[in-house]
Amino acid sequence: MATLDATLQAPTERERTLALGAALVTVGLWASAFVGVRAASRDFSPEALALGRLTIASVALGLVVLVRREPLPSRRDLPAIAFCGVTWFGGYNIALNEAERRIDAGTAAMLVNIGPILIAVLAGFLLGEGFPRRLLGGCGVAFAGAVVIGSATSEHGFVPSWGALLCVAAAVLYALGAVAQKPLLARVSALQITWLACVSGALACMPFAGRLAHELPETKASAIGWMAYLAIVPMAIGFLTWGYALARTTAGRLGATMYLVTPTAVLLGWLVLDEVPAGLALAGGVLCIAGVYIARRR
Repeated sequence: MATLDATLQAPTERERTLALGAALVTVGLWASAFVGVRAASRDFSPEALALGRLTIASVALGLVVLVRREPLPSRRDLPAIAFCGVTWFGGYNIALNEAERRIDAGTAAMLVNIGPILIAVLAGFLLGEGFPRRLLGGCGVAFAGAVVIGSATSEHGFVPSWGALLCVAAAVLYALGAVAQKPLLARVSALQITWLACVSGALACMPFAGRLAHELPETKASAIGWMAYLAIVPMAIGFLTWGYALARTTAGRLGATMYLVTPTAVLLGWLVLDEVPAGLALAGGVLCIAGVYIARRR
């Protein structure tokens, strides 16, 4: 695994530019998920929301796969894809949804943002990406920005709680899924991985099917609309653009780029939910941008 990336053809300058564009699209789409989850979770339980999103995304992506008639991955790749689906698509979403019922969004965002650091460390050890100083330094600066944003938007401060532990668990699952996905992209398309990971995550969430069936008839149409949005846009499209970018850059550098999700989510909350950010949160956003710039410099 450590020599995998060295054997792949280096991406061209055009491919690197397209990969950066795909990464920035992912940032915007994943940031919008924080707004959608906040709106949908008023009517859905965390488990039901996760299962609903994964089911809708699985069906939508399955139709695309059917139209494109892409060949299925080999059997040797299916366990790794299932691992991505269960950890990242299923476990991460349930853990984060549950955590945000217990702690505020600012604290949650700060804690989940240990994920990109874990990606850089795991990719250094498991994928042979090493530990470039600019990458680690940029991650440190961006994480400091996330802490500033978290402290500015936190309602109760960073206190140990079950919700905080769930956020840390979500970050670990996020990092494990992302690192497991990287070598798969050398053999399997981003579409196939995203679709099968959604299916795996949905199957893992099936024990909550009864809860979803109970909540749907009593749920407002707006909440169902948010669930559909979360499934199609941040999940289906967002993971496709993530996969495209990940196939053309290192996991550590792409993970560092995801630090832009937090300030973008704050901005969207301002525009969509009229949640005016504190000046300190804006300063944290500048730190995140500076950290990502440092991490992505060659």
